[in-house]
Amino acid sequence: MTVDAWRGLGPLVRLAARRDRLRLPVWTLVFAAIVAFSAKATVSLYPDVASRVIASAAVNNTPSLVALYGRIYDPASLGAVSMIKMVAFGASLVAILVITTVVRHSRADEEAGRTELLRATVVGPYAPLTAALVIGVSASVAIGGAAALGLAAAGLPAVGSAVFGAGWATTGIAFASVAAVAAQLARSARAATALAAATLGGAYLLRAIGDTATADGHWVSWLSPVAWGQQARPFAGDRWATLSLPLLFAAATTAVAFTLARRRDLGAGLIADRPGPPNAAPRLRGPLALTFRLQRGLLIGWLVGFTVLGLVFGNIASNLDGLLDSPIAREMIRLLGGTSSLTDAFIAAELSILATVTAIYGMQTVLRARSDETDGRAELALATTVTRPRWIGAYLVVTLLGVTALLAAAGLAAGLAHANNTGRAADIGRVLGAALAHLPAVAVLIGAAAAIVGWLPRHAAATGWGTLVAVVVLGQVGPVLELPRLVLDLSPFAHVPRLPGGEFAAVPLLWLALAATLLAALGVVGFRRRDLS
Repeated sequence: MTVDAWRGLGPLVRLAARRDRLRLPVWTLVFAAIVAFSAKATVSLYPDVASRVIASAAVNNTPSLVALYGRIYDPASLGAVSMIKMVAFGASLVAILVITTVVRHSRADEEAGRTELLRATVVGPYAPLTAALVIGVSASVAIGGAAALGLAAAGLPAVGSAVFGAGWATTGIAFASVAAVAAQLARSARAATALAAATLGGAYLLRAIGDTATADGHWVSWLSPVAWGQQARPFAGDRWATLSLPLLFAAATTAVAFTLARRRDLGAGLIADRPGPPNAAPRLRGPLALTFRLQRGLLIGWLVGFTVLGLVFGNIASNLDGLLDSPIAREMIRLLGGTSSLTDAFIAAELSILATVTAIYGMQTVLRARSDETDGRAELALATTVTRPRWIGAYLVVTLLGVTALLAAAGLAAGLAHANNTGRAADIGRVLGAALAHLPAVAVLIGAAAAIVGWLPRHAAATGWGTLVAVVVLGQVGPVLELPRLVLDLSPFAHVPRLPGGEFAAVPLLWLALAATLLAALGVVGFRRRDLS
């Protein structure tokens, strides 16, 4: 390799940074705010060592919690207790953001033809991939640094906060390299993202298996890049040396990525596409069938994840006594869940979180319509007898069916797990109904995404994700901070009945459904009236 292979790297990095000038800073602030708020809230939840020891024992003795979050290695440490949900799980969220960022600036640009245009100038063959990695690594370091500052500002020890932030940063760097390899193997951005995300899911599963195998952990955990940041044990030993593992992994995997890049043609992937039949089956004819076929793999992955989360939360709901021994903790769960029964309040709070995550899927799927438009696929479809309302309507229908399936899967799994522990079959229907009650609120965000695509196409991604972030912050943080009711009502989730345990009210759900319909119709009208991009 010569220096010319990286010619043009500086301008490409500046171009990628400009494209993400809003997206990455916003997510960095969101991650920092989440960990700072969690740390601050835990101070009042577990104010003394005795309460923290009891909570730690409840977590470490609940296999479903250990599988989901990991173990608390220092029961007396406030930081270890407060960050148990954020060490591995939060690092995985950072990894997802970094994966999408690297794929966006590598395989997605290549698929859209932008890389070919750049390579026609004085840009070296390795400059585009290197620029994508520079942005991914920079985002990881920025998020890790912001999280460390947020934890220190919340009153946690500075060294432990630095180890926590470094764990997030190194995990993000490790999966930036995984995304770089996936971008060489797959021929499309969607396939590359799915491949890297599947690797992340497998790593998280290995960590869960290792953490639940023995009380001191198992060697299987050390096979997972997700577990390395956790094994640095922030606030419970602060083992800096462990963080060299994800960096060594990233260096080796990045070398593999560049080796693969040298072996393939521009625009091609090393995993060959399977040739399809010469004629489409009758079930694939039409925009609705095509849209579902394109989203099928993504939906299956989300369904598996939601089913697992539902089973975990349903099992946890029956083991709350030790976990929430503090009266303040119980009161906070009731505040988030909105019911007097602690178990029902916990289920309601967790279903609310799953509903907001479902909205992420909905926003992502609707915004696919915009990416298909900019990539020219919409123009090909609309050149046939397919009308614009029919084309954009297919995305809305598939998205609505998808979020319904996700909520039903989570609610059914949680209901089955909870009913298995309580022995009451009626709990299945109660929890399933509580999950589906969030559907109108999720539909409002889907309608908002459609309106944004229809009327603000150039700013669809930034406006759509910004709206979702604002709703998530209001819905999850607002009740605990006791924000004014007028502010909380801006979130559609504020109007969902707190089920199970709360009083069911149909009128707010009908208003939400009406708002979702009007927003979706507004989006269809806007898409019909404007020019294609």
